[in-house]
Amino acid sequence: MASALFELKGKRVYVAGHRGMVGSALVRRLAREDVDLVTADRREVDLCNQAAVFDWFAKLRPQVVFLAAAKVGGIVANNTLRAEFIYDNIAIASNVIHAAHQSGAEKLMFLGSSCIYPKLAAQPLREDSMLTGPLEPTNEPYAIAKIAGIKMAEAYRSQYGSDFINVMPTNLYGPGDNYHPEFSHVVAALIRRFHEARVAGAKSVVVWGTGTPRREFLYVDDMADACVHLMKTYSAPDLVNIGTGEDISIAEFARIVAEIVGYRGEIAFDPARPDGTPRKLLDVSRLASLGWRATTSLEEGLRRAYEAYRTTSALPA
Repeated sequence: MASALFELKGKRVYVAGHRGMVGSALVRRLAREDVDLVTADRREVDLCNQAAVFDWFAKLRPQVVFLAAAKVGGIVANNTLRAEFIYDNIAIASNVIHAAHQSGAEKLMFLGSSCIYPKLAAQPLREDSMLTGPLEPTNEPYAIAKIAGIKMAEAYRSQYGSDFINVMPTNLYGPGDNYHPEFSHVVAALIRRFHEARVAGAKSVVVWGTGTPRREFLYVDDMADACVHLMKTYSAPDLVNIGTGEDISIAEFARIVAEIVGYRGEIAFDPARPDGTPRKLLDVSRLASLGWRATTSLEEGLRRAYEAYRTTSALPA
């Protein structure tokens, strides 16, 4: 359900994870609000260090918290760094949520991930499908950590009456993405691969997997706008999916990325690489009923993402 409008104006607002893709988009979006924005990098406070987090919150006492900090990555990163993904993400969630409670924060938003949903859950993924079946094995540690954060926010709301809410973003892309050759998400990986192939004059590019899985992609600045909208208008224990409600096959998506980057060679697929979940599309009817829909088309978002990649990486045109 929607609540009475929560006023952000004049509040001390903390974005945890402000250097990441989602956090930096939230910082850009909050610049349009009259708030006292506070951030802290890892040199100031390590969010995995409980004492450091509690001390920082006691001193700064943010009134509003966007918990966007997380250790993230694509399929390979999730499957390779399994211990780091579960430890770091559980530590971040538990430390920040409890510190926000202790320091009297008025409202907190925990950003989960669509990988919390069962691998074979009915599509599109409804919020109530969480914990109804086995998870995708390649990202199970990350998903369990995110589920722990969700349940923690729910528990503090239930026991203490804390205005803590949970949102579930779909696959995100845009400025600030991680373009690591092995550990990046699919959008960043393909932008980098097609760009390098175009510059090098490569005749073919290999895309991991079969190309048949279907994915939903949301431009990160749309995500940030949805988060601010929900922070102002939503207060309930139920999760809220954030996405476009539309999906596309990886094969078709790869062709669009290649066209935007200007790569004209062959696109091949490597079925020896993992596909991950067969399909991942969010049911965004709850979000739509709360008055928000995505406005950036996939093509326009990818153009902006590619321009940001070229600009920030100082790459040749």
